[in-house]
Amino acid sequence: MSTVIILGAKGRFGQAALTAFHEAGWDVRAFGRGFKNTPPVGVIQIEGDACDTAMLAQACAGCDVIVNALNPPYQNWVRDLPRLTRAVIAAARASDATVVIPGNVYNFGENAPEILTPTTPWRPTTRKGQLRVAMENAYKQAGVPTIVLRSGHFVLRGQTDNWFDGYMTTKSHAGKTMYPGPLDRMHSWAYLPDMGRAIVQLVEKRREFQTFEDFGFEGYSMKGADFVDAVANATGRAQKVTRLPWPLIGLLGLFNAKMREVYEMRYLWHTPHRVDGAKLAAALPTFEPTPMADALKAALRP
Repeated sequence: MSTVIILGAKGRFGQAALTAFHEAGWDVRAFGRGFKNTPPVGVIQIEGDACDTAMLAQACAGCDVIVNALNPPYQNWVRDLPRLTRAVIAAARASDATVVIPGNVYNFGENAPEILTPTTPWRPTTRKGQLRVAMENAYKQAGVPTIVLRSGHFVLRGQTDNWFDGYMTTKSHAGKTMYPGPLDRMHSWAYLPDMGRAIVQLVEKRREFQTFEDFGFEGYSMKGADFVDAVANATGRAQKVTRLPWPLIGLLGLFNAKMREVYEMRYLWHTPHRVDGAKLAAALPTFEPTPMADALKAALRP
């Protein structure tokens, strides 16, 4: 039986990956800090600091796959991303493991074309985009087997401080949805349970891939107006659209590090973009994504 370790198992992507691998019958290790919930039967929880190279290598020993779902707070990326990357690469080399990374669209920058493919040039226009490019290039240069599954913003259930559940839909059952950008721009969304299932299917075919593989996960591509309509259908309530006061966010960013980092990424809501999923569909021809209406109903269930 194959073994996977989920780094950042308490986070959004980490939880989705853990569930998917566990349901697929893998031996699963969950790595993180401050676990409070009882894990699913058979899942081993490991408490530790992912920046501790020796500790991480020991936790990953014997694993076939390492899911790097570590996602430090925006304001800590400059400090933490490089050292986390070095630690994960070292652990992957020691275990001869394949690394899986949930990619985002920051790499492309605000001047990118609307359709984002695995061959679209990386031209980041933000610090966080530059950091993500440096991180992915580090895996390429290290030569460790790596799979990137790239998506837009997440759709998921719960209060996780994510755009979807933490800000946009908090009042949708009362008939109010906040949308951070113009309603006529294409935006990319990914249902996390689907991404988890796709990751499992990809790693089960990992020996067929090149050393570094970049797959796009299209999920749901829709304009803001279509998003609001979909939320209305999922909740059974007509929605009044409220706006995010970006100038205020920018002002708060002068004093608050998190708001400063959020303000830097505002272009994502103004720049139309869609993640192309053709390469993933070719690799996983039998993969069936959850219909958007069903995903939103599940995510927005009271």
